[in-house]
Amino acid sequence: MIPPALRRYLPILDWGAAYDRRTFEADGLAAVIVTIMLIPQSLAYALLAGLPAEMGLYASILPLVGYAVFGTSRALAVGPVAVVSLMTAAAIGNLGLTDPRAMALAAITLAFLSGVFLMAMGFLRLGFVANFLSHPVIAGFITASGILIATSQLKHILGVTAHGHTLPDLLSSLWAHLPETNFWALGIGVAATAFLFWVRKGLKPLLLGWGLPPRLADILTKAGPVAAVVVTTLVAWGLGLADRGLSIVGDVPRGLPPATLPSFDLELWGALIGSAVLISIIGFVESVSVAQTLAAKKRQRIVPDQELIGLGASNVAASVSGGYPVTGGFARSVVNFDAGAATPAAGAFTAIGILLAAMFLTPLLYFLPTATLAATIIVAVLSLVDFSILKTAWGYSKADFVAVAATIALTLGFGVEAGVSAGVALSILLYLYKTSRPHVAEVGLVPGTQHFRNIRRHRVETAPNLLTLRIDESLYFANARFMEDYILDRVTRDDQIRDVVLQFSAVNEVDLSALESLEAIASRLQDMGLRLHLSEVKGPVMDRLKRSHFLEHLTGEVFLSQYDAWARLARPPEGPGGLARAAE
Repeated sequence: MIPPALRRYLPILDWGAAYDRRTFEADGLAAVIVTIMLIPQSLAYALLAGLPAEMGLYASILPLVGYAVFGTSRALAVGPVAVVSLMTAAAIGNLGLTDPRAMALAAITLAFLSGVFLMAMGFLRLGFVANFLSHPVIAGFITASGILIATSQLKHILGVTAHGHTLPDLLSSLWAHLPETNFWALGIGVAATAFLFWVRKGLKPLLLGWGLPPRLADILTKAGPVAAVVVTTLVAWGLGLADRGLSIVGDVPRGLPPATLPSFDLELWGALIGSAVLISIIGFVESVSVAQTLAAKKRQRIVPDQELIGLGASNVAASVSGGYPVTGGFARSVVNFDAGAATPAAGAFTAIGILLAAMFLTPLLYFLPTATLAATIIVAVLSLVDFSILKTAWGYSKADFVAVAATIALTLGFGVEAGVSAGVALSILLYLYKTSRPHVAEVGLVPGTQHFRNIRRHRVETAPNLLTLRIDESLYFANARFMEDYILDRVTRDDQIRDVVLQFSAVNEVDLSALESLEAIASRLQDMGLRLHLSEVKGPVMDRLKRSHFLEHLTGEVFLSQYDAWARLARPPEGPGGLARAAE
């Protein structure tokens, strides 16, 4: 009997126990398709990170095995991704290193720190931390990152040297070096980009029109980047373009990934830890979003805290096998899912495919133009750019629009680390802003029922002596004073009020600051000759109120329902007419 704790931390024990030949065949086919897609992507993303191309392959082998053992998603494909590669480049760039070996060691150390941080969050069950990044902010950050990534690759398309981690710096550098454009690189880069865009939209319908089976047509479509790699490599070799100034990949070490160790230099750790935290959080949010979406399609579930451990193990695995930070990729995960991956073993089989490529195919990549890899990246990341979020946010919430626009502007203007840091801060500030001014509705009785609704939206009955306010938010330090001011301002404008009822049906928590505000409200209302009552208080909230002295000094009562409060306290106005009716 396997202990439950062990099953929790080793999901492989669950799906592995039911593994059979049919599942093996499904995983194997998915692995073939993803391997074909991943080889050129891994090389390209390593160059995007400013690292040797082979590090992209190394980051696509052992990390996939680590996730297969510890991850919970059946379809997530782990490896280098565009945004994390860009953040890795920015983190290493901040160190001012020029020695390729030192840069590689920094990337390995960054993967290790990211892995340790993710695993620590997983063991402490801190997956909720990712909730501090709102969807609008994430969308804005990814859109801006896509623009930065595509712009950064234009130097390879033009065959020039350009530097910078912000959009103004990149554009300025590209403009300054524009006269140095290598037209061989430009021709290959533009042709490869156009071909890859066409492959995405036009190749599969064409193949289906020729009568090919859908599965085969899908595999050939996914192999489009491989075709671009093969053709452009042959062109560069056959025409001797390396001697004409065309930048090529050059020597890629052949063989197994090296056994590596991160640096334990505390000064380097101090310089990288902030970047490691940001990369971990962004990678986790991206990975979990993809995993949850794919799991829902098959009525499966993932465990976010265990996902932290799985991604952490993947990054630690990358750090001991010559890789750099990894996470779950959207495009390859969707391909993995569509190809029929049934278990995380598909990732392990993909690792075998990448390993074989690293052992036997790397000599064939010598004449591969970097412009082709740049085209691969540009086509992949432009799908991330989505400006429609600005229109959606503007129409739905101006506060969310400001958060999206600010995140995009800060990421483009100051770099990815500044952008994601600002995104976290904006997400938190946006939450505080929204909850610091909670919606407070003055409610009345819907005639002929026991229901209460907002007097500004419905025709309801009210009583001149009774003020009933429904608080539509939990009460805590950020909104306690707002609530206090709102209530006191309302009662001072109506000298007929004798009782105030706070309907707590939407209040899930009252913190100490809010408790002190409630006490202050009760005391000041008492000084005015008014009583304070509560209604529909939830059990956990009541339990906490009972542990304080608030209820002992409450001048009014705590009613089980708002209707009970109405029946006890409401008095009709003097003279004919009965209870007042408030129009919409």
